[in-house]
Amino acid sequence: MITRRSFLKSSGALVAAGSVSTRAAQGQHIVVVGAGVFGGWTALSLLRKGARVTLVDAWGPGHARASSGGETRVIRASYGDQKIYVELVARALELWRDNEKRWNKKLLFQCGSLRLRKDASYAKSAVPLLEGAGLKIEELTPSEAGKRFPQINMDGVGWALYEHDAGYLLARRACQAVLESFIAEGGTYRQLAVKPIDLEVGLPEGLFLSDGTYQLADQYVFACGPWLGKLFPETIGERIRPNRQEVFFFGTPAGDARFGETEMPCFLDGAVSPSFYGIPGNEWRGFKIAGGTPNAPTFDPTNGDRSATPDLVAAARRYMEMRFPALKGAPLVGTKVCQYESSLDGDFIVDQHPKADHVWILGGGSGHGFKHGPAFGERVASQILGERNKDALFSLSRFA
Repeated sequence: MITRRSFLKSSGALVAAGSVSTRAAQGQHIVVVGAGVFGGWTALSLLRKGARVTLVDAWGPGHARASSGGETRVIRASYGDQKIYVELVARALELWRDNEKRWNKKLLFQCGSLRLRKDASYAKSAVPLLEGAGLKIEELTPSEAGKRFPQINMDGVGWALYEHDAGYLLARRACQAVLESFIAEGGTYRQLAVKPIDLEVGLPEGLFLSDGTYQLADQYVFACGPWLGKLFPETIGERIRPNRQEVFFFGTPAGDARFGETEMPCFLDGAVSPSFYGIPGNEWRGFKIAGGTPNAPTFDPTNGDRSATPDLVAAARRYMEMRFPALKGAPLVGTKVCQYESSLDGDFIVDQHPKADHVWILGGGSGHGFKHGPAFGERVASQILGERNKDALFSLSRFA
């Protein structure tokens, strides 16, 4: 086994027993492959901690094939009893706001989020965790929710949770903003592909890039979303499955503001099966509805056809006309096909390669990873630099 200790020692770096000291970490060169939300924020966080960082991406941040692409993503903190995700979202909200001010760019829109359930059995366990994290929430009866948001039909809803701090993020723009800041703060960006050699065997000696160059570093971080399984067929393989997801945008009635962000929150509807979620029309793009695709087919993120499926358009329309009666007959004004890079259990993967501990693998966003971006990057950067222990929930050993 090639360890990070032996690799750094051969490069002349001094390593403290068990972890890299802060001083040694600041002298490291770290290559991050993938400029999506996980890779971009991790690269920026490592840079801000003093490491020398090179960020590599084949097509650019938030590109059309990426799981971090597209216009918007929901940010909410209700995760049942999963405390680690609640803490990540609470920290992420702070960091999104801080970086907005630093960059003078609006990326976070806190229009609130409404979670609808048939009963409170799952989501109610989140209430004490949300309150403990200092997030403002309200539990609502269907009647109360209906009075607050009369444009929503509450049939089938038994319990609702309203998160005041929640809302949505501009996804593609955020990835680009992270890259711009990364470069401005001294990072190196290379828009190149990693050559498809057997990384399970060849990586410890460096990376071959598509321009013919050879990239050496002290540590390597792979945040390649739906491509991780192909890059690491033994370590990841089917543990991450890219699956096809479709998003639909419907036009609202002329002059009707009820379905915009000033009067409508984001919503996550678990009171229907299959579930749906949506975002009020940001920048007049239309009313976004997505979901409703359980057991979605495996998808090729590089060459897959991204045309909308008529049956799923019809399912989204049926749902929309039931839950939002005033939108009956609304025209379809846009569609997008993307993918989730789903881990087997829906939890993230953050761990060192079992045969090379200077190689890190980050992934398994599973359709809920984007919102965590800055907090995820901060946390993972601390682990890579030996300042923080790894999180057992995200380890590769759970798949053994």
